[in-house]
Amino acid sequence: MLKEFERGSSDVDWCEANYDIVPAIAEFWNTISNFLFIVLPPLLMYLFRPYARQVNACINLIWWMLAVVGISSAYFHATLSLVGQLLDEIAILWVILAAWGVWAPRRFFPRFCHESRKSFMVVMLGVGAITTILAFLHPSMNHFLLMPMAIPSVICMFSELKRCNDWRVIRLGIAAFVWFSLALTCWLNDRLFCHIWESVSFPYLHSGWHIFVAIASFELCVVMAYFEAVTMAPERAPTLKFWPYDRCDLGVPYVSFRVAAAKPIKEC
Repeated sequence: MLKEFERGSSDVDWCEANYDIVPAIAEFWNTISNFLFIVLPPLLMYLFRPYARQVNACINLIWWMLAVVGISSAYFHATLSLVGQLLDEIAILWVILAAWGVWAPRRFFPRFCHESRKSFMVVMLGVGAITTILAFLHPSMNHFLLMPMAIPSVICMFSELKRCNDWRVIRLGIAAFVWFSLALTCWLNDRLFCHIWESVSFPYLHSGWHIFVAIASFELCVVMAYFEAVTMAPERAPTLKFWPYDRCDLGVPYVSFRVAAAKPIKEC
C-alpha cells in the first residue's frame, strides 16, 4: 500500500512540466490554483449564517466538502501520487452527490422516493458508496467518468432558472454556466492537446480549470441555495446579494433575507 503514496505513482500526469518551479512540488501552478476552493468556504460559511440557521444547515457541509476538494487536488498535483488522485476524485464525487441530495428539486426524485428528501439522500449515499468502490478498481478512468456527473446539475439549474423572475439570479446562473464552459475547455485542451500548448510554452490550462470550475461551483451552489430558500421560506423574502459591494453583480454572491424569521426551519 505504501507505494500508492509514492510521488508519481499515479498514471495521470497533466501538461505542466513536473518539478519545474519548486523541487518539492510536482506541478506548481496546478497545485496553487486550488486556492479558491480553500479560501472561499470560510467566507461563505460566514455570509450564509442566517441561511444555515433558518433554512438548511447542510449548506455548511457543502462548503466544507468543497474545501476538501481543494486540499485533495492540491495534494494530488503536488505529489502525483495514486492516493492523491483518488482523494481528489472521490472528494469531487461526494460533493456532487451531497449537493444533489441537499438541493435537487423534489420533482426530479425517483418515484420510489415519494418526494422524500431523506430517502433521496439515502439513494445518493448508496450511489456514492458503489461509485467509490469502482473508483478504486479503475482509477485511470475516474476523471472521464466524473465529467458527465456535472450535466444533471447544469440541467437542474436551468430548469429552475426558467421558473425564476429575478434577473439577478438568472444572470448568476448564466455566469456559472459560462465559467463551467471555460473550465471544461481548459480541461479538454490540457488533456487532449498538450503538445500544442507545449509548443507555445503555455502548458498551464489545467490550472485555469481549477480557477474557473471553482467559480462555477460556488456560483451554482448559491443559485440552488436561493431556489431552496424560495421554496422553504418564501415568507422571508430571500434575495441575492454580493459581498463586499452589492450595487453591481461583482464579488462573492450569497443569499440574504428581507424578513427575519422567528425560529429555525430546517436542520441538516
